Amino acid sequence: MSPSYNAWKLVSLSPLPSWLLALLLLGALLGVLLAAMGLFREPSRRRRILLWALRAGAGLCAAFFLLEPGIRNLQVARVKNRVAVLVDRSASMGFPVEPQGQSRSAQVADAVEQLLRQFEGMKDRFTVEVFGFDPELSPLTAQLIREQPPRAARTDLLSALRAIKAGEQGATSRKLSGVLLLSDGADNAELASGVAGRAKSALSDLEVPVSTFLAGKENLRDLAIENVKVDDFAFVRNSIAVEVEVRGRLFKGRQVGVVLRREGQVVASKGISFHSPDDLQTVSFSFTPDQTGRFVYTVAMPVFPDEAVAENNSRSFALKVIRDRVRVLLVVGRPSWDERFLRGLLRQDPNVDLISFYILRTMSDDPMVVNQDRELSLIPFPMDEIFETKLHTFDVVVFQNFGYTDPQLSIERYERNLDRYVHGGGAFAMIGGDHAFGEGRARFAVLGNAMPVEPAAAADLADFRPRLTPEGLRHPVTALASGSISTDAAWSTLPQLPGANITRAKPGATVLLEHPFAVVEGKNAPVLALWDYGRGRALALAVDSSWYWAFTSHAEGSQSRRYDRFWGNALRWLVRDPDLTTLRVTADPASVEPGKPVAAMVAARLPDYQPAAQAEVKVDLYSVAAGKVVATQSATAGMDGVARVEFPPPEPGAYRLLGTARKGERSLGEGEDAVAVRAVGPELADASVRPDLLSQVAKATGGEAFRLPLSSMPELPLLDPPLVEVGRSKDQPLWDRWYYLLLLVGLLGAEWVLRRRFGYI
Repeated sequence: MSPSYNAWKLVSLSPLPSWLLALLLLGALLGVLLAAMGLFREPSRRRRILLWALRAGAGLCAAFFLLEPGIRNLQVARVKNRVAVLVDRSASMGFPVEPQGQSRSAQVADAVEQLLRQFEGMKDRFTVEVFGFDPELSPLTAQLIREQPPRAARTDLLSALRAIKAGEQGATSRKLSGVLLLSDGADNAELASGVAGRAKSALSDLEVPVSTFLAGKENLRDLAIENVKVDDFAFVRNSIAVEVEVRGRLFKGRQVGVVLRREGQVVASKGISFHSPDDLQTVSFSFTPDQTGRFVYTVAMPVFPDEAVAENNSRSFALKVIRDRVRVLLVVGRPSWDERFLRGLLRQDPNVDLISFYILRTMSDDPMVVNQDRELSLIPFPMDEIFETKLHTFDVVVFQNFGYTDPQLSIERYERNLDRYVHGGGAFAMIGGDHAFGEGRARFAVLGNAMPVEPAAAADLADFRPRLTPEGLRHPVTALASGSISTDAAWSTLPQLPGANITRAKPGATVLLEHPFAVVEGKNAPVLALWDYGRGRALALAVDSSWYWAFTSHAEGSQSRRYDRFWGNALRWLVRDPDLTTLRVTADPASVEPGKPVAAMVAARLPDYQPAAQAEVKVDLYSVAAGKVVATQSATAGMDGVARVEFPPPEPGAYRLLGTARKGERSLGEGEDAVAVRAVGPELADASVRPDLLSQVAKATGGEAFRLPLSSMPELPLLDPPLVEVGRSKDQPLWDRWYYLLLLVGLLGAEWVLRRRFGYI
C-alpha cells in the first residue's frame, strides 16, 4: 500500500449494473437450494452434508467472481471539532476564592492554562476556542482574564451556551465536541431557580456535553444587602415604607446597624441580629419626604475586616417625590373681599386641599352681646395642633392680613416652628393688609427672617398700578400673558389697587412688582417679592386687593382669568412645580448599574414656554459624597429644545445633575435632578457559589462537574470528530487471482465426482 494512503475499504469492482448482479446472485442461491432439496432422500447424513457444503462453496465462489471484490485505498483525514471554553466574566468572579486569597477570575485563568496544555496533545482532533461571556461572547485569553477585571452586571449561563451552540450553524463552522464552562454558578437569569422545565429542555437541545468547573469556595463570611423593596415614587408629606433584605453569612449572634441616608443625611437607622450561619433578615424603614423632586437614598452597613466582599454592604436607589394634592393652610386676620376671592379660588381647585381659619373678632371688639366670655368664633383657633403637631403636613402656609399681638391670637410662641418649617423645605406666603407687615403691631421677630421683605413705613393708601421689574418680565409667577399678548401688556391692562404696605426688599430677594412712586431708601417699594429660604421658599404680596384683578376681568367678560393665573403660578412656584420652570433636567435613567454611563435629558424653554431651539446646554455632575462637581458635559438642543448628554461611568454613590442653558445672551434658568449610581447590582449582592447548579447543568447535557483548582487534568466527555475522505483513492482487485478460479473448479469438480460415485448421475 502506498504510504500516501492511510485508510482502506472493501468494494465491488464489477461493471455489471446492480440489478443484473442481484439477479445473478439470486440464481446462484437458487442453485444451492435446489441442490440441497435433491439430497433429502439420501439416507446418509454424512454424504448429504458433504455434497451440500460443496455446492454452497461453489455458489459462494460464483458470487465472488460476479461481484469482483477489491480493496479501495483511501487518503482520509479526521475533521477537527471545536471545544469551546466558556469563562464567566460577571462581576461576582472578582470575589476572592477565600478571604485575602486570589480572585475567582484568577483561579479560572490558571485552569484555562491547564486545559490548553492538555489539549496540546489532541490538536489533531480538536480546536480549542476560549470565550468570555458578559453576557455576550467575546474571544479571550488567560492573560486577558488576569489583566481585565470581570464587570458584567449579571450571569446568564444558558444564554452563553445557546450562543456558542449557534456558532456551529454556518456552512464552514466546525461542529462542537464539548463545552467547558468555568463559573461560580451564581446565575441570576433563566437558571436562577435551577435546572427544571424549559431550562432543562433547552440544555438537552444543545446535544453536546457541557463539563462545568466551579470557581470559588463555599462558606465565605459576608454581609450583603440583597434587595431593597420600595416604590418608584412617593407623595410629599406622606409616609413611605422601605424594606431592606440583609443577608448575613457566618454572622450568627452578631448585631449590625443599618442606616438609611438621603444624599448624605441620615433619615433612619436600625439594628438587626443574625440567628443562623446563613440568615436573611428584613429591616423596615418608614419616613416622610418633605420636599418634591428626585432624591438618592442609600442603605448602608458597616464593613467588617474579615468580610469577603465590601461593595455589597450598601445599595442606593432613586426616589421621585411628587404631590397628589397641594395641602394649603390659609390663616386670615379678618374677613374681606380679598380673603373671599382667594379662599374661593383655592376651594374650587381640585388639586388643592385647603384648611382655612380666619378671625371673626378680637377681645377688644364690641360684639353687642351680654356674655363677653363666649367663644370669639364657631370653634377655638387650634394653634397648638396646627403649629406644633400638623405643621409639617402642609405644603404651603399663607398668612393673609394676619398679625395680632393679642395673647389669644398671637403666634409668637410658634414663630420658631414656622421658621424651621420654611427653612426645611416648606413654603410660606404673606399677603398685606391692615394687620400685615407691621401694621397690626406684630413684627414677627423670628418668622420675619423667612420673609423676603421687612416693614419700612406706614401703608400708602393712594391708588396705584404695580409695575413689573426686569425680573418680573421673565419670572413664571408673573407670566400672565397668553397668545400674542406680552407679559408687560397683560399687567398694564390691570386696574389700579387702593394702597399698599410699604416694605423694603432684603438682600437676595427677587422683586417682581414694584410701587411706581412709593420709594424706600432710594428704591421703589416692592409690591411682590420672593426668595429661596434654606430649602424652602417664601413670597410676600404687599397689598390686600389682588381680587380687583379677578373682578375687573369678569366684568369685562375677559377669558384671560389673570387673577386665577397669578395665584396658580404663585402656588406652583412655592411648591416647586417642575412644569413651571423653563429648564427641566431629567436623569436617564434615575438608577444606574455599576460601570454604566450616566445620562441626562435637558428640555429648555423660552420665557414664553416655547421650545428653545438650538439652546446651549451645560450639565454638571455633582458628587454628593465629594461635595464637588466631578464632570461637565455640554450640548446643543434640537428644534424641540431637548438635548441629551452622557457622562462616563462614575464611582458609585449619589449624584445631582445641575443644568443650565442659554439662548444667545439670554439665560434660560437652572434645573436639577438626582441619579443613583449603584455600588452593586444583583450580581454582587450574593458572594456565594452554586455547585449544585453547575452539577445540574453537567448532568442534563451528559457532561461532568469538577471543582477548581485541578490537581490533575480529568478525562473529559467529548464527541469524537468524524472521518471524511479528503484526497486520492486507488482500487486494487482481489478476484483476479488464479487460485480463486482453481478453487471454484475444484469445488465443482469434487461435487461432480462424488455425485457420480454416489449414484446421482
